[in-house]
Amino acid sequence: MADELVHGYAEALFKVAQTEGALDKVEDELFRLGKLLESNHELKQALSDSNTPRAERIKVLDELLADKVSRHTMGLVTFIVAQDRARQLPQILEELSRIAAESRKAVLAEVRSAVPLDDDQSAQLADALSKATGMNVTVKVLVDESVIGGIYAKVGDTIIDGTVKRRLEQLKEQVKA
Repeated sequence: MADELVHGYAEALFKVAQTEGALDKVEDELFRLGKLLESNHELKQALSDSNTPRAERIKVLDELLADKVSRHTMGLVTFIVAQDRARQLPQILEELSRIAAESRKAVLAEVRSAVPLDDDQSAQLADALSKATGMNVTVKVLVDESVIGGIYAKVGDTIIDGTVKRRLEQLKEQVKA
């Protein structure tokens, strides 16, 4: 389980989004932002540098997210940055996704695909992953062109790698042997 501070912030964000009736949209937007922050050290540093005035950090956030996320999401992320918790933001957002999935009596599946999946494809994938894992699965899809084709799914500690990238790596290993 996440540490108490991270869990506390995630729980608060969850309750606010749920109360405002925007949980699904906010959760999805925050999940994507969390993954962006995990992969972009410079952005995470810009938002969490205590030597930079809060107003400047919030301006960076506003420039990054303006017109890309809902006002609910913007308000919640601005709150976290204003509380000087941007360094923990990826963990808070991941914990929020876990709490939201748990509230639906589901587990979270992080799926990477070379192309966006429509709602029907996401639903079919969630159903297939539910059958494969024996759990009710909530799917969060990230577009990652490096997978080339196919999908990569992580459900808890279980990884299902059906990407073209992985198949090419396996073929390369076989050729070397």
